[in-house]
Amino acid sequence: MSFPKNVWDQLKSIPTRKLIAALEKDGFVPDEQLKAERIYRHADGRRASVHYHTGSKCYGRGLLKSLFKDTGWSEDDMRRLKLIK
Repeated sequence: MSFPKNVWDQLKSIPTRKLIAALEKDGFVPDEQLKAERIYRHADGRRASVHYHTGSKCYGRGLLKSLFKDTGWSEDDMRRLKLIK
């Protein structure tokens, strides 16, 4: 997944709780929890895994890429969900 640098600069400081709120706003619902991993499922079959240690933790580029690949979110979707400006 390739986003411009300005998008990655905004995404790298998003805490876990904000990512989870965006997932839920987009229709993902919690499905199961395995220790520090929370699985969210969407009615259309998409599945996203969030590694949750604390609500204020931010993720690196690799984990974010994986999450956005799983969710299928585009740059426009991230704006709609208020993850970026």
